[in-house]
Amino acid sequence: MIYLKKILAFSIFLIAVLSIYGIISNKESDKTDSLLNENNEKLDELEKQIADMTIEEKVGQMFIVRCPKENAAALVSQYHLGGYILFSRDFEDKTKEEVINNISSYQENAEIPLLIGVDEEGGTVTRISKYKEFREEPFASPQELYNEGGLSLIRENTLDKSAFLKALGINVNFAPVSDVSTNPSDYIYNRTIGLDANMTSQYVATVVTAMKEAKIGSVLKHFPGYGNNVDTHTGISIDTRSYETFVEQDFLPFASGIKAGADIVLVSHNIVTSMDPDYPASLSKNVHDILRNVLDFDGVIVTDDLYMDAIKDYVGNEEAAVKAIMARNDLICTTDFETQIPAVIEAVKNGTISESEINASVKRILNLKSKLNLI
Repeated sequence: MIYLKKILAFSIFLIAVLSIYGIISNKESDKTDSLLNENNEKLDELEKQIADMTIEEKVGQMFIVRCPKENAAALVSQYHLGGYILFSRDFEDKTKEEVINNISSYQENAEIPLLIGVDEEGGTVTRISKYKEFREEPFASPQELYNEGGLSLIRENTLDKSAFLKALGINVNFAPVSDVSTNPSDYIYNRTIGLDANMTSQYVATVVTAMKEAKIGSVLKHFPGYGNNVDTHTGISIDTRSYETFVEQDFLPFASGIKAGADIVLVSHNIVTSMDPDYPASLSKNVHDILRNVLDFDGVIVTDDLYMDAIKDYVGNEEAAVKAIMARNDLICTTDFETQIPAVIEAVKNGTISESEINASVKRILNLKSKLNLI
């Protein structure tokens, strides 16, 4: 009898738990449906906005450019720019107030708010924090942080860095470096976490998650993975590693970052022979197809800087941006936008570039700006 009572009591308890779980599950399902509906409505609104834009406005949105030394505010509206990327010269010998005011003036001249980006990786790449006017100490490198306090310190540092950047008006940090490098002699080593693919994947996910929490744009770089290649700022680098090597190692941190919600993936200028022996990755549709279809990335793809010698030595200045868009880049990082934007507009008008592809890229860019609460 006692045994039967215990079974009955347990059955009632189990039914209650399952009922509560069902209620929770239904609430979670309702919440998910609500978010999906909200996202679909937002995308519909963006499509309507794009339909009302001119070719010039749409093409301009696809350019995030090195901030000019002169007339930066005026050029924003003249070319309908998507964003500015700031370098050390934009902070050197300036006060915080000057930088904040400069960025505000750029935004005031933009019909659609700008992405304002910077490379503030920590360690050897610190565009801002190396100046004492902005921070007492430069941000530490990923390796220094990991050796001192593991991933928890990296998360804390990422949140601190994100708040630091946002206070200046910066909404995208071109980080984390997602390349796998364990050899100190590699060009890219000092900018990486310096660990194997699995630990690099954990590092990337940690940083992206913290940046997402802080509402600042994240950039995974340099797809498909730098490996032990030379510096593409100074010339073409040819990567002859097998495709299997990328699948088993280099892709893993990018996949991890994408799963964590990375906003942007930056594609390098390396020629990766196993994917495309003829074009740098940044100009290769094959490489972009892998990023979209194999790694399932549906966010914004940006080129590495088209001003680098690896590109300048390979393709003409006007042709570079056109080829980059034909390869399916959404966002063009460049310096000579005053030449390249008209070249892209002409390519759209003469049918070299499909306007539907332009629309798809602009939709991804505007969707990112919406996620960052810019629009």
